[in-house]
Amino acid sequence: MKIMFYSLRPFDELSYAEKFSKQYGIDFAWTADYPNPDNIKLAQGCDAVSSTPCDMSAKYIDAFHDLGVKYLPCRSIGYDHIDMNEARKLGMKVSNVSYAPGGVANYAIMMMLMLLRKMMPIMKRAEIQDYHLKGKMGRDISNCTVGVIGTGRIGRTVIRSLSGFGCRILAYDPYENEEVKKYAAYVSADELLAQSDIITLHAPASEANYHILNREAFGKCKDGVLIVNAARGTLIDTAALIDALESGKVGGAGLDVLEHEAGLYYYNREGDIIRNDEMSILRSFPNVILSPHTAFYTDDAVESMVNGIFESVSCWARGVENPHEVH
Repeated sequence: MKIMFYSLRPFDELSYAEKFSKQYGIDFAWTADYPNPDNIKLAQGCDAVSSTPCDMSAKYIDAFHDLGVKYLPCRSIGYDHIDMNEARKLGMKVSNVSYAPGGVANYAIMMMLMLLRKMMPIMKRAEIQDYHLKGKMGRDISNCTVGVIGTGRIGRTVIRSLSGFGCRILAYDPYENEEVKKYAAYVSADELLAQSDIITLHAPASEANYHILNREAFGKCKDGVLIVNAARGTLIDTAALIDALESGKVGGAGLDVLEHEAGLYYYNREGDIIRNDEMSILRSFPNVILSPHTAFYTDDAVESMVNGIFESVSCWARGVENPHEVH
């Protein structure tokens, strides 16, 4: 068995790939580049192609299938970049990976605290030696109501960790979890919007969750609500968020993900003219934190993600159930 890794990062993923290649007895090849028409041939002789979020539309899937590739293991939790209908049609199996939820959960809480304590303007003003207190007074999270949308593994971890701050916690998810009820109260989506000082998103990207925070939703929120998104960019209607920030309806936002981030995040675009008007507007706001989809990025998570690729291919090769396979 052999895996072709696209967009493999030599500065962190490569050492783990070498480690797990020996452990599982599975060979691999790699390139730091994303799949493109010129490097598809690198997958010749490989059983699997592993990718991070990139263009894996039908044209690429067809090309890999023609080379004999049978498996498409993704080095990410999300797999919405894969044309699943085409993969199913060709009988190609797809998997994702998982990693400990603490990294993303703690990152989301970090952004909440930074927004509440106005850390971005404080640090920027300190750079020009402005140490005046005017305009820097923050709020204590212990006195806030935090609304958590999505109580899967990451959402549950956020809630459990937030409970130590003593804040009031509300939760919304179509599927309630008994562990969550120890720390938070499940309420309707409208109640959560109306009562929360901070809203943090931990739901998957899906048709049902597309623009779960839109103009109508922002209209139901408290004035000055803080929004944190360390999940998926499509959960927020970005144009509506910008309007809500400009009007003051939203008092600040911490965004580790963004709509239309493909082609930006994980690339070095230094010196480039970037055509993304919404991103430019958000970057101009002093009460917005934009980070380039790095909430997941810890040593433990990277190791787990690379391990998950070899584990998936090993399971498929041995004909046993693959816990990471998606359908």
